[in-house]
Amino acid sequence: MNRTFDRYASIVFLLLGIGFMWQSASISATSYGSTVGPNIFPFGLGLALVLLSIRLFYEVLKTKPAEHKKTKLDYKSFFIIFITALLYAFFIEFIGYIIGTFVFLLVAFQTIERGKWLKSILIAGVFSVGVYVIFVVLLEGSIPGLPSWL
Repeated sequence: MNRTFDRYASIVFLLLGIGFMWQSASISATSYGSTVGPNIFPFGLGLALVLLSIRLFYEVLKTKPAEHKKTKLDYKSFFIIFITALLYAFFIEFIGYIIGTFVFLLVAFQTIERGKWLKSILIAGVFSVGVYVIFVVLLEGSIPGLPSWL
């Protein structure tokens, strides 16, 4: 844990979260007859970011300074997940939420922890379908489920 970096990061994320919440108020409340409007998701993300940044700041204040150890940064894993996230965002409407999220999570899990394919497949599948069901069926929102070409 780098206390200085974490302290500044928590402040930046706090401001970013407040900005998300503030700007989500300018988005229309509902669209396409959906009960859940497009302003809910950015507001929820902003709220989560604010709460997590407050928690990080608290953890930084609570911890004692430790010896500085040089850690090697894992650039390869970072760029694999970053490029996968960009491809996920670019192709989400073409391949749909369920398939896109499943593939993204599977690649991310395997990048972080090689092997354990069954665990990665189960978590990615349950998360993709679970979030889709909660958002579309229970909350009556709209996201691209499966591609029309399938």
